[in-house]
Parts: sequence; C-alpha cells; structure tokens
Amino acid sequence: MDHSSEQLLPLETLRAFDAAARTGSFSAAAEKLNLTHGAVSRQIAKLEDWLGLKVFERNARGVTLTIEGNRLHLRTAEAFALISFNSDRWVEPRGTAVVRLASIPSVSGLWLMPRMAALENHPTKLRIVLDVDNRQADLADEGIDLSVRCGRGRIPGRVSVQLFEEHIFPIASPELAKEIGRGDPARLLKFPLINDSDASAWRAWFAAQDVDYRPRPQDRRFEDYNLVLDAAAHGLGIALARPPLTADQLQSGRIVGVDERVALNPVSYWMDRPVGRPRAAAAELAKRIAEQAGLAPEKLEAFLHDDV
Repeated sequence: MDHSSEQLLPLETLRAFDAAARTGSFSAAAEKLNLTHGAVSRQIAKLEDWLGLKVFERNARGVTLTIEGNRLHLRTAEAFALISFNSDRWVEPRGTAVVRLASIPSVSGLWLMPRMAALENHPTKLRIVLDVDNRQADLADEGIDLSVRCGRGRIPGRVSVQLFEEHIFPIASPELAKEIGRGDPARLLKFPLINDSDASAWRAWFAAQDVDYRPRPQDRRFEDYNLVLDAAAHGLGIALARPPLTADQLQSGRIVGVDERVALNPVSYWMDRPVGRPRAAAAELAKRIAEQAGLAPEKLEAFLHDDV
C-alpha cells in the first residue's frame, strides 16, 4: 500500500471504515456511529486518499470491500479487538440521544459545565459527549454535531450563529484590589495586566476609556482563560472579567471588580454545526444551548435550517 507517513489517520476514520465494512453500507454505518452519510463518505474518501487505493466498490445496493479493503479490514478488526481486550480505554457512548459537542477548555468549564445537567435532562434525556480542544476541527469529518467557541465571526464550511457578546471590566484578587483603589483608568497601568490569547480585550477596554494600551514586559499572557482567572485570583495582576464566564468566581469573592467601566469585547461566543441537516438530538441540544444563551428564536430557526 502506497501512502504517506507524514500524518497518521484519526481513529474516527478507521471506525467509519470498520462500520462500513461490517454493514456493507455507508448509510448503515452512519446510523451505527451516529454520523451523517456524508461524514462517513468523507472519512472513507480520506482513507482511500491516504492509502492511494480503493477500499470499497460502490454499487446500487451498498458497498463491498475490494481485495485491498478486505486485507485492511482484517488488520483493523484485529487491532480493534486487541485494543478492546487489553486496555482500559474509555469507550464513548453511542445512540440516537448522544450528541458530540466541541468547545475550548474555558467555555467548557466555566459556561457549559454549570449548565450540563440542564442541557442533558430537560425536557427529554440527552447524553452529551464533550470534546474539549483548542483546535478548530473539521466538525463533519470528526463526527462533531455542535461547537461552542469564542471568535470574531463565522468560519467557512460551517453554519454559525452568534450566541452572545460580553462586556468586559477589570478584576483582581481582593488583596490587590485594595492596593489598586479607585480612580482614573490609567492607574491600572501601574500594575501587571493579564491577557489571554492576545491583547485585543485590554486594548478594547482602554480604548473605550481613551487610553492607549500596548503589552509591556511586566504583563502576562495565558492561552486559557481558566489560567487567567487563576493568575488574577493569586494576585499576579489585573485581568478582565468576561461575563458570564466569571459569574461564579465573582459571586464567591475569589476575584472582585476594580473598575466599573465596561467595554464590548471584540471576541464573542458562537455556536457552529456542520453543513447539512442536523440530527434530531443535535437540533434539540442546539435549542437548549440557545435558551441558556438567551438567543432569539428566529436566529435559532435560521441556524437549524440554514445550509450556507
């Protein structure tokens, strides 16, 4: 088999191949794996492109393995059996009520997790498989039904809707807040400022107060907002509150506001789905997320029925 060794195939690709080989149908494999027919088809195309050969013959009644495909299936079946027998690998739940939801760590922990019980249990039962990752994965190829992310706009190849915006304001530990005191916005520049992925939020806040800000050597940056909040709570500097992610931390007193002036963050929150008709469970979860975010019903309807 002539293929490139530059990139390993995702396990989801081999799962799609194994299911199609066992059922003799992309549609049946899709139903078994809770994917769309198109997602399975793309996974098989990815496998054949990687191998440089055909693994299935397509016909009116379904698909049949080629000679090379049959050889590969014998190997993958042995490999899956070996993994199942010899490891404690977590096996993801599957079923019509299972929804795969992707998000970044901060949104997963600070916004989704406090709402997880409500998202799963009302009014009918759903099971959410949360895929926590900072990558902008190909939702369809990886079998992800929905994504909740921070961003500045839509991503090509997805159907997107803006869930909500956030108005940011400075926060710090209670001890540091006493030292900062009250006064004009420029007083904050006497202290280290904590940024997340970039300095755009702090620039936006200072610009709203007619103050120019550029990152300085004493300032800090943490890629994940959970770490930004931890750094602020431990007195390492001043961060920006991003409601509603910071609601619980402010309520507990772990961090406190140090300035009442707010500004609109250039980054907002978006829900995405793959192009095509969403599964019933995915559509139901999208409705529940929209309700939690306060999204207007007409925007949700457009999100669920739009294919561009």
